[in-house]
Amino acid sequence: MEPVRVFLCGDVMTGRGIDQVLGHPGDPALREPAMDDARDYVRLAEHRSGPIGRRLPDAAPWGEALGAIDESAPAARVINLETSVTTSGDFWPGKEVHYRMHPANVGCLAAARVDVCTLANNHVLDFGRTGLLETLATLRGAGIATAGAGATRAEALAPASVPLPGGGRLHVFSVGHASSGIPQAWAAGADLPGVALLPSLGDDAAEELGARVRAARGPGDLAIVSIHWGSNWGYDVPVSQVRFAHRLIEAGVDLVHGHSSHHPRPLEVHRGRLVLYGAGDFLDDYEGISGHEAFRGDLVLAYFATLARDGTLLDLRAAPFRLRRLRATRAAEADARWLANRLTEASAPFGTRLRLDAHGRLALG
Repeated sequence: MEPVRVFLCGDVMTGRGIDQVLGHPGDPALREPAMDDARDYVRLAEHRSGPIGRRLPDAAPWGEALGAIDESAPAARVINLETSVTTSGDFWPGKEVHYRMHPANVGCLAAARVDVCTLANNHVLDFGRTGLLETLATLRGAGIATAGAGATRAEALAPASVPLPGGGRLHVFSVGHASSGIPQAWAAGADLPGVALLPSLGDDAAEELGARVRAARGPGDLAIVSIHWGSNWGYDVPVSQVRFAHRLIEAGVDLVHGHSSHHPRPLEVHRGRLVLYGAGDFLDDYEGISGHEAFRGDLVLAYFATLARDGTLLDLRAAPFRLRRLRATRAAEADARWLANRLTEASAPFGTRLRLDAHGRLALG
């Protein structure tokens, strides 16, 4: 069987400010300590970078990233959708930040031909269980598979499966950990809508998840576990995350896709398999917000991993983009080089080095 290339990115946050510039903006009301109107995030971005416009085409937030994704011709496209897709006004109590995108703007995801949205994160229930069920129905109606959340625990735990060229399937499992801010009350129950919440990052949890992966896969299949975990800022990877990722690989997982941090974190190749400890944000409305500038959260990566059919990583390229005017634009060479150097430094404990290839993409070196 031929190798398989997969597109992966971190958090896609198309709610709030981004929702307000698309064709069908939803209710802009917020209940944040500093903001009560989602349109204020658009104004902040415009103050920083210039006019953005309104009623933009569905594809607008992806900007120049769409061409790069299409050019790479991945067999599957996997994102972490950190946004509720709903008209619900049921703000989850006790949360300071709530993300929602109007269901009529789901074309934003369809424009990128997303195959799988992982949903086990700390924003998918921002507008309650009603909002979650509408999110699931909207994505299903757009032909996008989901993993990590469901109307029942069994549905939340089930993988999304994508047929692969030449036979076999890619199974995408999605789980979340409380360290990313997911409330315990969001855990799916037997008949309770919610997310696939990990009980811990211990060996038993890794083995249980590994057993579900092994039970799902057949000949020629590949398996990704997508995990929402950890804090928003910083490059240190907790020992518990490293051990959990290693146990998953050793239990039969082919790639660990971590996210939650607002910037890319270290990466590792363990036993020939790729571990992304933090893929970083990919689309968000943070432009114009001050603080944490040292991490360059405006620089994002589109990861393209090529896997042999036994799961071995054959190649990794990461195309760098800069978020400007609420869309992804190609990063300048100096920015791409900064990312490569910073991630090489951060990934040194894992023996991982990154370089720029002839096309300005980050590559394993």
